[in-house]
Amino acid sequence: MLVSRRPVALALASAALLLAGCSSSDDSGAAGDADVAAAEAGDEERRPAPPATRVWDTSPSSVAAIGDSITRGFDTCSLLTDCPEASWATGTDAAVDSLAMQLLAGEGGGDITDRSWNLAESGATVADLPDQARQAAGHQPQLVTVLIGANDACAADLASMTDVADFEADFSDALRALRAESPDTQVYVSSVPDLMRLWREGSESMMARTVWQMANICPSMLSDPNDETDDATTRREAVRERVQEYNEVLERVCATDELCRYDGGAVFDYEFTTDHLSQWDWFHPGESGQRQLAALAYEQVAADQVR
Repeated sequence: MLVSRRPVALALASAALLLAGCSSSDDSGAAGDADVAAAEAGDEERRPAPPATRVWDTSPSSVAAIGDSITRGFDTCSLLTDCPEASWATGTDAAVDSLAMQLLAGEGGGDITDRSWNLAESGATVADLPDQARQAAGHQPQLVTVLIGANDACAADLASMTDVADFEADFSDALRALRAESPDTQVYVSSVPDLMRLWREGSESMMARTVWQMANICPSMLSDPNDETDDATTRREAVRERVQEYNEVLERVCATDELCRYDGGAVFDYEFTTDHLSQWDWFHPGESGQRQLAALAYEQVAADQVR
């Protein structure tokens, strides 16, 4: 039986065209995919790389200190006198073993005076910190220490304490001032000491109570130290609460800067006794207190990660 070749040829031709069409469609899709991939690769190349995370240096080679009378070593060595050689931050007294001595003495010998600067001022409040920060930035230190706030709480009365919003604005200004001129400087921020604990410890001493009254030291917390009425208790608790609010500000603002470390409340939480206080005024740290502040600071600065 003879079979016509025309239908077969037509079928074969149709199949060939169909296959060709499928092949052409697949090639076009592959080319399209390749074009998209190339475009995406180009976008990746044009897209800016994320900024590199800056790593905390646990062994900075220079230190500047800003803050108040605690960092100046006031009343540590003698009455009514700054004693920067006994400062917890930059002191040179071996008995204190300051933060600067622990960090710098191993590098290039024991003399650290050309690599450390104490720019704190006795009586300073947080409002003075921006100017101190600018002075510190002029030295381009690898580390700046900050301890401020006690004088802001130690006012004549509750109404005279520094407002929390003002405290935050001034501390933020200080950090910005430092960053504007010294962007790579690391910052260690100490918490404000617990002034309520100071009253609890010192009020047991007749000498401390007498000195506080005669010298009018930190009246918002320490005036009438024997008074334990509800009004006196409420006053002291308000001062303690304000100090805690200052510490919350220090922690919050510091957390916005990747080269800033807050001490996590280590100084506020430390259970100091009268043995850590100056025997001249029973308020500022004595030699033992300065040594403890230095130890707490070194633990934070030399840690690989913030605790």
